[in-house]
Amino acid sequence: MGKTMAVDNTAGAGAARAPAQPGKWRLGGALWLLGMPGVVAVVWALLPTLKANAALLPLPPGVVLVLSGLQTAVLLALAVALGVWLAPRVGLQAPAMSSWLAGRPAGPALRAQLLPGVCGGVAGTAWLWVLSRLAPTALQPSDPASAMPLAVKLLYGGITEELLVRWGVMTLLLWLGWRLLQRGQGRPGKGLVAAAVLLSAVLFAVGHLPAAQALAGVLTVHVVAFVLVGNTAFGLVAGWLYARHGLEAAVIAHVLAHLLSSPLL
Repeated sequence: MGKTMAVDNTAGAGAARAPAQPGKWRLGGALWLLGMPGVVAVVWALLPTLKANAALLPLPPGVVLVLSGLQTAVLLALAVALGVWLAPRVGLQAPAMSSWLAGRPAGPALRAQLLPGVCGGVAGTAWLWVLSRLAPTALQPSDPASAMPLAVKLLYGGITEELLVRWGVMTLLLWLGWRLLQRGQGRPGKGLVAAAVLLSAVLFAVGHLPAAQALAGVLTVHVVAFVLVGNTAFGLVAGWLYARHGLEAAVIAHVLAHLLSSPLL
């Protein structure tokens, strides 16, 4: 997988010195706020479905909507907190956001991540196009108007998911491996970084199974294999970008993949 930021101190912001680090509470609050529009977007997109099935719900649709939003907001807060506390210990960063919050120009750190992020986004677009041609019939919505709105894909898929899966889950997995196998000494080895990228990509794919079941009705072997392979592949790209260049590179790739693929699907 090449050099990773966790084992190469010159990676990330692309400069010889790491960006100044803001306070943990400040960074955590900023990242949580960055992910909340995605939470609001995805919950709001559920409203028509909740209203259509109001008779089957134990509570009024509005209450279910609020509770669902609160649950996701809490999970986001937990993921952000894990990343804020553990990422610096294993050499992972959000370089542009950290520089900005520390009072330094975020431009250099962001520019260093722009090209890798764009390349990842273009690769993700091509992969989504291929998947759209190979998708099982059960995963193709009968009514195109019922597809997830682009705003949800950009805000939740592109930003919130990266905070949940890469910043939270992948960071935690790498830290656990580092503590258990390296006893918390030195930088995590390449094998540990690769394992964290792979495991977080698989978990990222597994997280898409409930949506696939809602669309297909039944999770057949074909549907499960398609969802796992398709999402794991992009998860590997996003995880590598996070490890090698920083969180913002993964976000850029994810947002761009949804944006560019939208008119093609």
